[in-house]
Amino acid sequence: MKRFEWKRDYFKHYPLKTAGVILFLSGRYLFALFFLYGFWHKLVKGWLWSDLMQFYFLKRLAELPAESFQALYLQQFAIPLAFPIAWIVTVGELIIGIGLIFGIAVRANAAFALFLVVNFAAGGYYNLTLPPFMLYALLMIISPSGHWLGLDRILHNKYPAAIWFK
Repeated sequence: MKRFEWKRDYFKHYPLKTAGVILFLSGRYLFALFFLYGFWHKLVKGWLWSDLMQFYFLKRLAELPAESFQALYLQQFAIPLAFPIAWIVTVGELIIGIGLIFGIAVRANAAFALFLVVNFAAGGYYNLTLPPFMLYALLMIISPSGHWLGLDRILHNKYPAAIWFK
C-alpha cells in the first residue's frame, strides 16, 4: 500500500485509509487542545508563580490512604518538588500542544504526554479519562501522524538521522 498522500487520486483509491487518517488526526488535534487548555488554565490561575500546585498536592494527600503508593509519591516526590513540577507540567503542556498542532516531533511529544499522564495517575489523580489519553498517546507514538499532516515529513526528509522526526 502506498504512503498516505493528500491527493484526490489517493482518496479515491484508499477511501478507508483516508477516513482513518482523518479520524486519527482529529483525535490528535483534540488531544493537543486538551493540553493547550491545561497550559492556559495553569497560566491564568498563576501556577507558575504561586504555591497552588503544592496546595492541590496537600489536599489530595489528605484524601488518600496513608500507606498507598500515591500518598508516598506525593510525600516523597511531588510535594517537595511542587514548584519545579508546576513549571514542568505547565510548560510541558504548551510544548506538547504546539508540537501536536503543527506536527513537530509528534512521537516525542506523545511520549512526553504519556509521561505526564502517568505521573498524574501516580499522584493520585487517576480517573476514567486517563486510560484513553494513555492509549491515544501510545497510538501517536507508533503511528507516523506527523508525516500525514505536519512538519515531521519535511524535517525527516531534511534530517533523516534525527530520531525526533521519524
